[in-house]
Amino acid sequence: MKSLLNAVVRVLTAFDWPLLAMLVLFTALGLTVMHSAVGGTDWRFADQARNFAIAFAVMWAVALIPPPMLMKLALPFYLVGVVLLLGVEFMGETSKGATRWLNLGFARIQPSEMMKIAVPMMLAWYFQRHEGEVRIRDYLAAVLMLALPFLLIVKQPDLGTALLVFAAGFFVIYFAGLSFKLLAPVMIVGVVSVGTLIYYEEPLCQPGVDWVVLHDYQKHRVCTLLDPNADPLGKGFHTIQSTIAIGSGGMYGKGYMQGTQTHLDFIPERTTDFVFAVYAEEFGLYGGIMMLVLYGLLLARGLFISSRSATQFGRLLGGALTMVVFVYVFVNIGMVAGILPVVGVPLPFMSYGGTALLTIGIACGMLMSVSRHRAGKT
Repeated sequence: MKSLLNAVVRVLTAFDWPLLAMLVLFTALGLTVMHSAVGGTDWRFADQARNFAIAFAVMWAVALIPPPMLMKLALPFYLVGVVLLLGVEFMGETSKGATRWLNLGFARIQPSEMMKIAVPMMLAWYFQRHEGEVRIRDYLAAVLMLALPFLLIVKQPDLGTALLVFAAGFFVIYFAGLSFKLLAPVMIVGVVSVGTLIYYEEPLCQPGVDWVVLHDYQKHRVCTLLDPNADPLGKGFHTIQSTIAIGSGGMYGKGYMQGTQTHLDFIPERTTDFVFAVYAEEFGLYGGIMMLVLYGLLLARGLFISSRSATQFGRLLGGALTMVVFVYVFVNIGMVAGILPVVGVPLPFMSYGGTALLTIGIACGMLMSVSRHRAGKT
């Protein structure tokens, strides 16, 4: 009886209850929106419910792993991920013009997904080992550890996943003490580049112009962002229809399962990348604000947990994983609203798909692990 009681206590203490409460709310909201997006309880709704169950189970299992054990797993996890990415480069399977999958015989995996977790773990472990004596060469080494998987994923090509991996690694490096003065020149170059692109949009977006650093489909996405009406029934269709759906929702929305853009099939990929357009049309501006507030509370809780970690590893890992969720939300809503290019980034807890939910589940499990072993807590 005592052993059973101890097991129950261990299960209950594995969770950070405020964070868990927010995740339960997101689960209810995500399944509600998915029910509307598919028009009922078809196989996609059932699959998404199963995906949530798996994500919660994995989250709980990861939450039971103490941060010292996560530190020990960081290096081998990163090395395995890089080896698998190299395997994709030389032996990967190609689908729809992209080589992202690796067939291991017993399973078909997408190694780039695991790097969203492996990269911040590796960099947090590295800075933990150099705590108190971080020098410029340590930042350069961290950049190299980030650049290797980033470039391998870009080459597949999978720009959306590459950006998320880069963001995860960048936030670890920034939280480790990287001076903002070093970032200022990069930001200036970025602003100048965007301004130049907007000013010279017409000649740069001509069919015969090669952008060198981007594939043709990536160039088309940027040009479509600048002028979606140039090809309203082709490349600009996604952006135009999603913005119409958001605008037609007005202040209060059209009501649950009453979205015309959604249920007349005008919104492409309405269960995955463009699910926010479904939500905004049916729940309006106020509904969108409520969703953003809930995301804000989730991010605030993640940063609060990270700030109270007993180790630098926990602070860096928790902070980076929390900010990756922010990048997910910012990029997805930005592309649906027509202010960012379409890069195939899902909306956390809303978009259909098991891989993204599993990744978020692992990240939340790690946050709960950090919470259980925070400073001053036994």
